[in-house]
Amino acid sequence: MTLELQYQLKTNPNYIKFLREYSYWYKLLNRNPANFKEFVIDMKDKYKLNPSDKLNRMLENINMLQTFLDVLR
Repeated sequence: MTLELQYQLKTNPNYIKFLREYSYWYKLLNRNPANFKEFVIDMKDKYKLNPSDKLNRMLENINMLQTFLDVLR
């Protein structure tokens, strides 16, 4: 694994957590550091950090709040 890649991994706590949970990525990144983009995509998919996931979460919260306010009426 290159020093550049190690630095990128250590600067983001989500990357470290993901590597610990899905350790097969150690092997993939060691063999080919170009897999880092795939690693980030996989991490965002599993942790639901994509913009669409954030938007869906926000909409769910708004719907829950709206339902709660309807109950209070």
